[in-house]
This record gives sequence, C-alpha cells and structure tokens, in this order.
Amino acid sequence: MKIRSSALGKIMTNSRTKGTLSETCKTYIKELYLENELGIKKEFWSRYTDKGTRVEKESIQMANDVLGWGLTFAQINGEQLSHENDYITGHTDICTDVLLADVKSSWNASTFPFFDEKVDKKYMWQLMGYMFLTGHDKAELTYCLINTPEDMVLDEIRREHWKQNAFWQGDEDPEIIEYVRSQHNFDHMPKEIRVKNYIIERDEKLINSIKERVEESREYYKELKSIIK
Repeated sequence: MKIRSSALGKIMTNSRTKGTLSETCKTYIKELYLENELGIKKEFWSRYTDKGTRVEKESIQMANDVLGWGLTFAQINGEQLSHENDYITGHTDICTDVLLADVKSSWNASTFPFFDEKVDKKYMWQLMGYMFLTGHDKAELTYCLINTPEDMVLDEIRREHWKQNAFWQGDEDPEIIEYVRSQHNFDHMPKEIRVKNYIIERDEKLINSIKERVEESREYYKELKSIIK
C-alpha cells in the first residue's frame, strides 16, 4: 500500500490522542482500502477542479513567462510525469533536472492568495512528497489566476441568478452578469500579479516523518483487512 503525494496532507494530520492515527488519516486509509481491494473508488468532481484541469497548460505557460523558468513547448504541454518509491506515488506538473514545480489555478480572484505568505500545509506536504520522489532539494508551489472558460462563466451567471431569485424565469440581470464576469476575467490585471510563487525547501526530518506515517498507515490497512474478509 502506497500513498499518493496529493493525499499526504490527510495522513500527516496529527491525532489529539498521542500514538494514534487521526480520524482524517483513518478515513483516507479506509477509502484507499475500498479502492484497492474492492474497486470502490470515491468519485470527486467540482467546478473548481474542472477549471484547474482545463486551464492547466495556460497556467503553466503564464508561470513560465512571469518566472522565467525557460521551459520548452514540449515541457509545458507534455503529460504529467509519474513517480513512485517504496512509500508514495505522485504525478508532477513540471519536473526537470533543475526545476520541480506544481501549478495551482485559482477559481477566482477571491481565492487567489494575493497576500498569503504562508504555504497551505496540505500543499507543503504534497511538494515534500514530490521532493522525496524525485530527489530535488527545493520545489515551487505556484498559483495562477487565469480567466475562467466562457461556458463555465455562463453556468456561473445562471447559478447566481438562481441564487438571488429561486423563481428566476430566465430574464438576465445586467448587474449580475457584470458581477460574475468581474469575478472570472482578469485581463485588466498585469500577469506579474496573477502569479504567486512559493519556494519549499527539502526537509529530511519531514520526509522521515512521511515514511513513519506511511508505515503506521499500513498497519491500520492490515487491520481493515481483518475486518473485511
């Protein structure tokens, strides 16, 4: 049993009771057991992740332009690279000899970290996992603020009409349209402020803690096997 790097933030949460796994960790291991052993995969989709998938390459291109990564067309538009070791697995957005980076596409201006100086802990663990997998000494976590695809904007306009009027009959309110579009189009902003970059340094103590937590999670996984025979 191996843990996805994107899920390390879940298993690395600490329990209130010393010496036990947190409930968040246990819940994830149960989901992983059902997926691995019984083929029951928990489906997850949201409009936020949908946008991230659809604008991923555009985000990488903008980050490349602003941060001067020097990536080639093939590196920007290629498939995610798959990695695996004895403990974890992961798919990196950008992994070259000199650059390890993960690019996040914010849903709208309200969710973009304009002023946040601290890295979201779940993403810190994800990138620590990537460094564990690839041997890199540092990783870059990069947020990009990209225009939302037009069909998704139209969905949001309809959603906002329904939100403000449960008996909406289809007549569009220009103020609602203007408001929604202002939340999803950022062409008036310079690219430089639409890219937020964090550098995360490799930490061997944290990597060792990942190994220990994976081993503890494996023991819990075995317990689940004894319950479902």
